[in-house]
Amino acid sequence: MTVSNIRPVAPKDEEPAKAAAQFFVPAAASLHERRPRTLKHGDTFALFDHSGDAINGPGSPEGLYHKDTRHLSHFYLTLNGGTRPILLSSALREDNATLTCDLANPDLFDADGGRVLRHDLVHIRRTRFLWKGAAFERLALFNYDEKPQRIAVELAFAADFSDLFEVRGAVRPQRGDFHPPVIGEDHVILGYRGRDGTVRQTTLRFEPAPQELCENQAIFTFELPPRTRRTILIEISCGKTDLKRDLRQFLLHSFRDARRALRNTSSRAAAMVSSNEILNQALRRCVADLCMLLTETEYGPYPYAGIPWFSTVFGRDALITALETLWIDPQIARGVLSYLAAHQAKDFDADADAEPGKILHEVRQGEMAVLGEVPFRHYYGSIDSTPLFVMLAGAYLERTNDVAFVGRIWPHIEAALEWIDRHGDRDGDGYVEYGRHSDQGLVNQGWKDSYDSVFHADGTLAQGPIALVEVQAYVYGAWEAAATMLDRLGNPARAMSLRARALALRERFDRDFFDEELGTYVLALDGAKRPCRVRSSNAGHALFTGLALPERAPGIVAALMEPASFSGWGIRTIAASEARYNPMSYHNGSIWPHDNALIAAGFARYGFQAEVARIFEGLLDASTDVDLRRLPELFCGFPRRPAQGPTFYPVACIPQAWSAASLLFLIQSSLGLSFDAQTRQIHFSDPVLPSFIDELLIRSLAVGNGKADIMLRRSGRKVLVDVLHRTGDVRVLSLV
Repeated sequence: MTVSNIRPVAPKDEEPAKAAAQFFVPAAASLHERRPRTLKHGDTFALFDHSGDAINGPGSPEGLYHKDTRHLSHFYLTLNGGTRPILLSSALREDNATLTCDLANPDLFDADGGRVLRHDLVHIRRTRFLWKGAAFERLALFNYDEKPQRIAVELAFAADFSDLFEVRGAVRPQRGDFHPPVIGEDHVILGYRGRDGTVRQTTLRFEPAPQELCENQAIFTFELPPRTRRTILIEISCGKTDLKRDLRQFLLHSFRDARRALRNTSSRAAAMVSSNEILNQALRRCVADLCMLLTETEYGPYPYAGIPWFSTVFGRDALITALETLWIDPQIARGVLSYLAAHQAKDFDADADAEPGKILHEVRQGEMAVLGEVPFRHYYGSIDSTPLFVMLAGAYLERTNDVAFVGRIWPHIEAALEWIDRHGDRDGDGYVEYGRHSDQGLVNQGWKDSYDSVFHADGTLAQGPIALVEVQAYVYGAWEAAATMLDRLGNPARAMSLRARALALRERFDRDFFDEELGTYVLALDGAKRPCRVRSSNAGHALFTGLALPERAPGIVAALMEPASFSGWGIRTIAASEARYNPMSYHNGSIWPHDNALIAAGFARYGFQAEVARIFEGLLDASTDVDLRRLPELFCGFPRRPAQGPTFYPVACIPQAWSAASLLFLIQSSLGLSFDAQTRQIHFSDPVLPSFIDELLIRSLAVGNGKADIMLRRSGRKVLVDVLHRTGDVRVLSLV
């Protein structure tokens, strides 16, 4: 079947319930209320409560996951017949390497009601980390009493082997078969054969061997003399494990390797310290979360999108994260470009919304994806990943001067440019539109992919194919980036042609998308080329890539910063004046940190540094009210109120890669920081330090083979740039 014979399926306004229920994340329980403790390594992640438990129940996402399958759904520590310890504290290491939970015994009673142990005499410390598809725990008990104590430690466990989409709320008519548990002296093996034929296995191993062990519980009984410690070591492997190896030595070596891997990842990037300790804490958390979310693939580091729902490869998310972090760690961009080039669509596949040259949207490895129960095994239903891929390649070249790498992936860039012309512009009107090829695909395929995120002024849902405002901006950025790369690759004539096309798009876009009455660009054009006259954050992305005419910039900035759009914490996805505004929605009135960071970069491009500082301050202030100073995927769009923090979205991922990178990108925008890698120069153009930063030190900022330590200090209305140390041939210029 040829592409020309495929008619995209347009969403029908009369079917919102069906569309809304397609792949949604149910809000049966608030992740913010649970505030789960998160660990991740590679394709494995875990969510535990503050006591270190994973308690199974309706709406609970807790557990240990590997490749989109929950390998441990219940893990519950009790004492002396079912009494839960008292939580003292719970903390992640600053580098996210370990979770440590400090607990104490409650009052413990015998069968006759007599107290056998007064509270707070036995301290319990649980230290846990992930490494290579397994969770490891050291559980230590210390008796602070003056007399010996007899205490039983009970660990209840279960593995439901649920697909991540089941945990998210999908109901499956059929599941696979559970294997009978295999119980040894010190281990239990739980197994499941999915309907896809794959055997998935969870192995729990204990040292020392418990006194009692069955298919769902291990019980240890200790005689604890005064001032003595007893330790239990636990390995929970998502698969087979070597049952003969020394668990104590293996745990120690694995812990060392896990910390070393995180250190190696973080040491690759430039580092920052400011005069504001709150900002420093937030930045350290940003970097630590990014390092945790980075997954080493055969193509290099790749940032998985977020935990718990999106701990996998996403195209759009990774491309934007790589753009946000390009200035401090170009290797992330290289890994993203390499992976996406290798997985670029070559053929047409309606079920996967794939077309030749299109860049990946999402990869899933679970049972439901393998069986086609969800279309995301290798899914291409995003309209913006392809132009963003070209944009990132151009930005990477500018940042690194790595002409050889760009030359190697140039065939993929060419294929992406061909996709924009042949498949992206569905009706030949000069704009890139989307429309799914099957009723299993996403209805909306921009970054706001909720079923109701694109609509007209009266609230009516737009009918496709839909041309989003920000997608045209990314196409403009892609053509400009491709022209720059072609100049470097020795094809100036083709470069000139693409620049001419970009200029023509700029003029045509202004004519068709700018709305004088709104004072800004419309959200989209629908399938009938009717404008969706809605004030949205999407318009700010036209500033990000430079598509907006300079004379339009003041009005667009003003529209985005007026109270209907700017809540005090950040810019809402749509203004409070619009028909479908709901501050508690996913895309129709919420605040997304990455969206704000991209808009702020656009503000900086057009010289609106004061507004950049307001966005920066709003997001930083929001982070101070979040556990661990993590910026979530999104939060609600309610107005900022005195002495109150932001209102949290119940099922937002946290950490989320492009949110974690937002503050880093805001620093670049504030400083007007850019690079000329050919001449090994670092440029600061009209740098501004927001009011909450007096000094900022950037260490090991690299260009070419050189590095520089740079101090920026406020001096009245100016920022002084001082090079403290440099290695190699690198120059630092402050341009005013």
